[in-house]
Amino acid sequence: MELIFHILKKRDWQDAVRQGAYAPPSLAVEGFVHCSTLDQTLGTANRFFRGQQDLALLCIEPQRLHAELRFESPADPGDDRASQPFPHVYGAINLDAVTQVVDWPCQLDGSFRLPSRALKRR
Repeated sequence: MELIFHILKKRDWQDAVRQGAYAPPSLAVEGFVHCSTLDQTLGTANRFFRGQQDLALLCIEPQRLHAELRFESPADPGDDRASQPFPHVYGAINLDAVTQVVDWPCQLDGSFRLPSRALKRR
């Protein structure tokens, strides 16, 4: 199975390392952690994180996850990506499932380009 990806603030990853697992607010509110496939990651970044600084991209190996992984459509039926199933992790992400953490600065215009380091599987 291919890597999946999650975008987050660098400080949130630092907190996760201290706590021993990554459990963002969406886990408590929606019951899962939002992730993307490689093909979906850039669109997700430009749609939800445009212009934000201090971001990182988690590269996650699905086979290493302790929590259940499901591929599901976005919850918003009006989302133009509704036909694309997205990976959702139903529990905290264990740190050893993360193979890379890549700094991901936005461009001068606030948009993102996929970091080449994320394309390299370790």
